[in-house]
Amino acid sequence: MKIAIIGYGRMGKMIEEAAVAKGHTVGLIIDLNNQADLTVQNLTGHDVAIEFTTPSAACQNITVCFDADIPVVCGTTGWLDRIPGIKERCLSENHAFVYSSNFSIGVNILFHINSHLAKLIDPYDQYKPSIEEIHHTKKLDSPSGTAISLAQQIMNEINRFKNWKLTETPDSQTLPIKALRADDITGIHEVIYESDVDTISIKHSAKSRKGFVQGIMMAAEFIVNKKGFYTMEDVLGLT
Repeated sequence: MKIAIIGYGRMGKMIEEAAVAKGHTVGLIIDLNNQADLTVQNLTGHDVAIEFTTPSAACQNITVCFDADIPVVCGTTGWLDRIPGIKERCLSENHAFVYSSNFSIGVNILFHINSHLAKLIDPYDQYKPSIEEIHHTKKLDSPSGTAISLAQQIMNEINRFKNWKLTETPDSQTLPIKALRADDITGIHEVIYESDVDTISIKHSAKSRKGFVQGIMMAAEFIVNKKGFYTMEDVLGLT
């Protein structure tokens, strides 16, 4: 594959290294110093674009890729309110797009278990769910996109919760999320169901960013020559 990397921070550099190690070619790298180089002309001839930037930049970056009819793998979080518009354009104009709030294979297995567990617990309102996430101090969004995805899955299955909130003192209709920041923490996510008599929890701890990069490369290889809007559940065959 010939890959365009949009966003060249720590993750972008790891993606470049992984792509080259797998025999792929990186034809274009966009960072803060050359944003004007993200053009339809410069994207022409690439098989896929991998976008990891900021919430304020993601939508425009994806739009340019769609204009060039280049498949996009996007892992930028913090802009979920604009995803429906991207999905609508992707489907109506027959583009290709993979989005995930977390590309780790393990986290996406956690997502799958999380939905099923919430469905099982739904009849038992004595169990009070909460989510806790811990990340490094340089993480820009809080709570993490992964924590929000976990919360949304729970709300889809347990109807008594109407929203989530970054709080430790929720009301009966609010799913609480606790977000902590500490040095050298790649990412920890835990879903906890507490009752008066017991606790049920599921947890994922990332040891490094390598797990994310493995999933990103899987998604990039998956989306080439496809059309449509996909998630990591599609990539991993969990749907």
